[in-house]
Amino acid sequence: MTSAEDLAVTALDSIRSWEPLRPAQAALRQEYVSFVEEGRGEVVFRGTPEHLTGSCFVLTPDLAHVLLCFHRKGQFWVQVGGHVEPGDDSLAAGAFREAREESGIASLEPFEPDGAPVDLHRHALSSRFGTCLVHWDVGYVAFADLDALPVVSDESEAVAWFRVDRLPPELPEDFPVRLRTVLEEVTHRRRASA
Repeated sequence: MTSAEDLAVTALDSIRSWEPLRPAQAALRQEYVSFVEEGRGEVVFRGTPEHLTGSCFVLTPDLAHVLLCFHRKGQFWVQVGGHVEPGDDSLAAGAFREAREESGIASLEPFEPDGAPVDLHRHALSSRFGTCLVHWDVGYVAFADLDALPVVSDESEAVAWFRVDRLPPELPEDFPVRLRTVLEEVTHRRRASA
């Protein structure tokens, strides 16, 4: 089992090594580094009002579709993901585990197997989320074929594929910008490695 301190170190290494395309993401990255350095193991698992979470943007390989879940507590469509658990080897592993659990798709293929993030997003939560006040979310990407059938989990009311240019109306306000950022990061990395 990986300790909270070890998970904090691997999360910090992963966040530090990422060179985001957008200046706003680069500035936020510095805030994340400070947050994790100051809190160390205290910021990894839920239990503190502010903590890291890992989410996963499940995309089709052609980047035309995204898998979203209708979040039971939030009452909006959003990418899958959630809290790190003691059995997770890294924040990325936690995000991919959550993605498999919440989507029901076992055949997800991580975009960056080494756990490089594609997005950072800090957001305050409503009272529906209990003691969690702020999630310092680290976004990752996994791929699945459009014919992969999602299954609803305990944490969502629905799970469905949407075209990235035809998202549902019930979204967090900044979700379309966040998704564009993720798509830009993936496209950039694909071109850089070609």
